[in-house]
Amino acid sequence: MCGLAGVYQYKGNFDVTQSYLMKIRDTMVHRGPDGSDLWISKNKKVGLAHRRLSIIDLSDSASQPMSNENGSVKIVFNGEIYNHQALRKELTAEFDINWKTDHSDTEVVMRAFEVWGIDFLNKLRGMFAIAIWDERYRKIWLVRDRFGIKPLYWSNHNGRIVFASEIKAILADPQQQRNVNRPAIADYLAFICTPAPKTLFEGINKLEPGTWLCINENGEIKNHRWYEIWDHVGPKKISNEKDIYEQVYEKLHDSVSIHKESDVPLGVFLSGGVDSSANTMLFSENSQSAINTFSIGYDANYKTYTSELPYAKQMAKKVGGNYHEKILTEKDLINFLPRMIHLQDEPIADPVCMPVYYVSKLARDNGVKVCQVGEGADELFWGYKNWKYWQKLQHLTNNSWAHLFSTPSVQMMKMMGLSNNRFYDALIRSSKQRPVFWTSAQGTSSYERELILGSSLRNELKGKDGWSSIEPLWKRFQSKAYEKSALNWMSFTELSLRIPELLLMRVDKMAMGVSLEARVPFLDHEFVELALSIPESIKMKNNESKHVLKQSLRGRLPDNIIDRPKRGFGVPINEWLGGKLGNSIEKELKRFCKSTGIFDIRGIETMLQSRNSIRVWYLYNFALWHRHFIEEVSEDELFEW
Repeated sequence: MCGLAGVYQYKGNFDVTQSYLMKIRDTMVHRGPDGSDLWISKNKKVGLAHRRLSIIDLSDSASQPMSNENGSVKIVFNGEIYNHQALRKELTAEFDINWKTDHSDTEVVMRAFEVWGIDFLNKLRGMFAIAIWDERYRKIWLVRDRFGIKPLYWSNHNGRIVFASEIKAILADPQQQRNVNRPAIADYLAFICTPAPKTLFEGINKLEPGTWLCINENGEIKNHRWYEIWDHVGPKKISNEKDIYEQVYEKLHDSVSIHKESDVPLGVFLSGGVDSSANTMLFSENSQSAINTFSIGYDANYKTYTSELPYAKQMAKKVGGNYHEKILTEKDLINFLPRMIHLQDEPIADPVCMPVYYVSKLARDNGVKVCQVGEGADELFWGYKNWKYWQKLQHLTNNSWAHLFSTPSVQMMKMMGLSNNRFYDALIRSSKQRPVFWTSAQGTSSYERELILGSSLRNELKGKDGWSSIEPLWKRFQSKAYEKSALNWMSFTELSLRIPELLLMRVDKMAMGVSLEARVPFLDHEFVELALSIPESIKMKNNESKHVLKQSLRGRLPDNIIDRPKRGFGVPINEWLGGKLGNSIEKELKRFCKSTGIFDIRGIETMLQSRNSIRVWYLYNFALWHRHFIEEVSEDELFEW
């Protein structure tokens, strides 16, 4: 797990220098405090740089950038390949390879590309962002893993491609412009994150999950989707439902097991819910010593978030684990805000970034370098309460005549003053014959967007509601999915947008902010493919959320953990924004309106007077991001209390 960066000057007189590469690389010291290195080509047109967090094969021979014997292939790599030992055996059996490392997965990736070409990606089981320089063809390859667990950003300016694990590294290039990508603001307000390939920085792009870029010496860029989930999922023959439950358990068991490989101490994030408890139980099996679990709680039982710590303690005790917890307060959030904005790169408008950071720091402070986390289970197994509503609504609007009734319903709701409503937005989508579910990452409503945008931007973004990011997914789903059910559509949009751009990015940015590697066994691609092959009728049996996963764990986890109501990993943001933090938010948003014109002060005042604190948080996050990254106000000077 590391931070990678590089540059390919395909046109112009710019020479890649050591100081230039070091400046880019060392913005990411937190991603790799264990070591660093770089490589520059003889003609000074190509450079690769790396910050190392040593996890597998701690020897110096596994350092990066890594090169083969004749220098024809060079690589920088961020992530983990869990089947690297099997691939090493396969490569050794087929080819005469003089291995330079004992068990480095980086070398396996490099050798696999060397002999199999870019199609080797289909053999990998893991999480990864990869950059490979192929001297033979003067090409550079940039790759992001199937579900976007690891990020990779790139920019094309002044005749060169600059790429890195974080945007702030690209911004260290003195010729990289710092401008807001104004069309992407519509996406941010719709989804509280910016879907790939866009970012909120004009001219800086995000590689989409499951895709690669190839750039040749003429600057020609080829973009290819190397992994499509629907090419690997088909209708599952069901002879016995119990067989499905057992297959899910066995595949999850396998995934957790391979995610345990490490040459450094590991642990588990434990909330006390079904997903993290299953992770903890499976992780503890065959462990040589007591496992380390890490949990977060708050200083009171708030109305919007009640403590789950009793369940976490119960599960830790059941597996004989070393239980660690931290209690958070409003002051912790306030103290963390400057760092949060800096680590995010672009707004990830989910306050859960705060507990993720602190639980990661708790793990790191206790000597753990790798933790398993539970992201992905809810999206694969119908785990959210509000999905029942959306699933029914999607079924209703799938009727070929539904859109004919949607338009008059929209007009009626508008006349009645009910346009600030999720159902209103859903009817608008239906009237345009679009799916009504656009992921669970829901930001402001269409009414609120009209209210808060400054007049110039409101005209510029008129009609832009996020559909440009959803439409490609809808087309892929319609052309590829074997069962075009509402539930499959919901899972697919989550896998394609909310999971990679919101959930996984808050984990990656916050965990790597304290130099901790986070692994996601529920998003192992073999497990995901199995989950999506299960028919909707079985997943929704008895109208029970997460029915299949719960049944697979029944008798293995305590019943009170399986059957307790889902709470989710949250933050008591509504209560906290009513105090000192709320005053700062009002001051910052008014300053932002006055200085940029991006938001309208009257609309902001209306939002501030409403009781919807979480929407105000989205806007505050954006304003602070703009102040830090666009206006270049330092982290230390970002706040005025």
